Amino acid sequence: MLSRLVIRNYRVFRDFKLDFNPEMNILVGDNASGKSTVLEAISLAMTGRIHGRQLAQELSPYLFNQNAVDEYIEALRGGREVPPPEIIIDLFFAKSDRPEVNRLRGTNNLLQTDDAGVRVRVSLNRDFQREYEEFIQDPEHVRLVPTEYYDVEWLDFAANRITALSLPGTSVLIDSSNIHLHSGVDYYLERIISSHLKPEERVRLTRAYRRLREEFSSDPAIETINEQLRSAPSEVSDHKLTLGIDVSQKARWENGIVPHLDDLPYQYVGKGEQSTLKILLSLNRRVEETHVVLVEEPENHLSFSNLGKLVKKISDKCVDKQVFITTHSSFVLNKLGLERLMLLDAKGGVRLDDLPPDTRDYFRKLSGYDTLRLVLARKAILVEGPSDELVVQRAYRDAHEGRMPIDDGIDVIDVGGLSFRRFLDIATRLDSAKVTVVTDNDGKDAARVHERYASYTASGDIKICVSDDTSCRTLEPQLIKSNGAERMKAILGLSAQMSEEELAKHMKAHKTSCALAIFSTEQAVTMPGYIADAVA
Repeated sequence: MLSRLVIRNYRVFRDFKLDFNPEMNILVGDNASGKSTVLEAISLAMTGRIHGRQLAQELSPYLFNQNAVDEYIEALRGGREVPPPEIIIDLFFAKSDRPEVNRLRGTNNLLQTDDAGVRVRVSLNRDFQREYEEFIQDPEHVRLVPTEYYDVEWLDFAANRITALSLPGTSVLIDSSNIHLHSGVDYYLERIISSHLKPEERVRLTRAYRRLREEFSSDPAIETINEQLRSAPSEVSDHKLTLGIDVSQKARWENGIVPHLDDLPYQYVGKGEQSTLKILLSLNRRVEETHVVLVEEPENHLSFSNLGKLVKKISDKCVDKQVFITTHSSFVLNKLGLERLMLLDAKGGVRLDDLPPDTRDYFRKLSGYDTLRLVLARKAILVEGPSDELVVQRAYRDAHEGRMPIDDGIDVIDVGGLSFRRFLDIATRLDSAKVTVVTDNDGKDAARVHERYASYTASGDIKICVSDDTSCRTLEPQLIKSNGAERMKAILGLSAQMSEEELAKHMKAHKTSCALAIFSTEQAVTMPGYIADAVA
């Protein structure tokens, strides 16, 4: 199994280090955070290939980290002698007694540790030193790394050149957007035939298919066309031209018959079904002989229920494999286990492998919670329900010149009543998360509420906002007290004759519709102090 990845100057990563889980690794992060680059780097180190071709054939200046390139060019134009940038990808293997692993051992890695592993290095080829020096004579014309003077090396940590046969394991990168379905159709059809047809039935199928092709030339319409072709003059041959269908061995039925799903040809089923089939077909073909499985965003085009089925199948098929999955789906994250999450940033990743076991189980069983919104948020406001969410959104808009929280990168998340602690277990393990909790006091003193969350707020990154007015247990009486019953009735479009007690009952019974009216009204709304504090 793989234990660690270290990268220098490859794509978005200037200096990057990530330690792996031995079984499942779920890579999450914002767009352009490097999730796909991590899979690509692992695959590149394991195969020496990118996009199915040798790296030397696909080498491009745009594979280099842009910041490293900019500094290099700036140094040249400033008259300083600097070495051209290099790409290094070091992939570490877990400690093992297996000789095929240990023969890769050495200190030829960025960490300079005595470990087993493989390295991909892209650097200036010294055979082109003179040409390179001529190239940089006029730095103003240097805009990109001159990769035509570069060499690609695939080495072990003992600095020996290697091939795919040198490695103790194999990997497969599965990206449904890059799998051509036609080969999958052939494979799927072969599986159907081998599983369900006897040899004599295969012979009958072959004969029926050939007879169908032979009868093509006997069709009256084809005979008429062939008569016209025979009589047509030809400038290139003395032979007569006719049309027919190839009935030789190369024109086998396997190349002409296509399986149908619910009477639709395989290639024309929905995108979601195609995506699932591509992933599972690729797994079926390669998983038995593969040690490392890399899957790119399996949720593409899939509904919630179908995604659940696919995630289970991936888990079942990849037992005893090391799996890396990139995702933007909270369902995938929750179902496979939050403790396997790796939140990527420019230098490495934050892991949640020390989550309390009951919190892991909670989200695995209730996998609909949108945990990934919290994981990816720079700042989040957690609320108890949809009515609280609408009121907080309105409060923020009023306090920030008409901007919504999401416009400022703040995510207001409904955590479903009593799940604050579960989400805070995640938040305390995220380096960059700033979290505010908006909660009812339920008739308890505010000090008791703050005491309940004291273990989470010690770092200063988590803030608890709760009213200290114990006579107003929940949001609705807080709003009535802040605005007065008469204004609240006007905002909600209720009869002016309604008593304050009836107003409170109405708001409690119609929480969401009342909150929507407050969110939408053109009238001024005075927010309770604890909500105003949360959005300040």
